[in-house]
Amino acid sequence: MDRSHKQLLVEALHQDLSETVCLVVTHQTGLSVAEATRLRREVRGAGARFRVTKNRLAKRALQGTPFAGLAPLFTGPTAIAFSHDPVAAARAAVEFANRNDKLTIVGGSLDGRPLDAAGVRALAALPSLDELRGKIIGLVQAPATKLAGLLQAPGGQLARLLAAHAEAEGAPEDGG
Repeated sequence: MDRSHKQLLVEALHQDLSETVCLVVTHQTGLSVAEATRLRREVRGAGARFRVTKNRLAKRALQGTPFAGLAPLFTGPTAIAFSHDPVAAARAAVEFANRNDKLTIVGGSLDGRPLDAAGVRALAALPSLDELRGKIIGLVQAPATKLAGLLQAPGGQLARLLAAHAEAEGAPEDGG
C-alpha cells in the first residue's frame, strides 16, 4: 500500500470517528470469512459499522478525536465497531462476541469517556435510543388513552341507564 493510499485511509477513518459517539475496540483472531461477513452484516443491521484496522493507521486516525485515549488498545489483530447511536456498536459487538469466542471485546469509549470491556458490556445491556424513544411515546400516550377512557365511561354508563329506564317504562305498556 503506497503512502497516498494510507493517507486517504487515515483521513476517511478520522472523519468517521469524528462523527461517531460510540467506539468499541475488539481483537479478532481466527474468524473465517463467513463469520466475518456475518459479523459485519449484524453490526450494519444494528445501525453501526465494523472495520478491521491496521493499528498504526488507526492510531493516527484517532488523533484529534474524542477517542484518542484509546490508542494503547490498538495492539494485535484489531477491529473496531462504531456508531452514532450510543448503544448500537456495543450491543452488536457484544452479542457476536457472546456467541463466538474468536471476537474479544478489549474496550471502548462513549462520547470520549473510556470504557473497559466490562463497561462496554454494561453499555450493550442498555436500551437503544430508538427503544427509549418508543418507551417515552408509550408513556406519553398511555395517560391520554386512559383519560379518554375515563371521560367516555360516565357517558356510556348514563346512556345505558337511560336505555334501561326507557325499556323498563315501555315494558308494562307492551304487556297491557
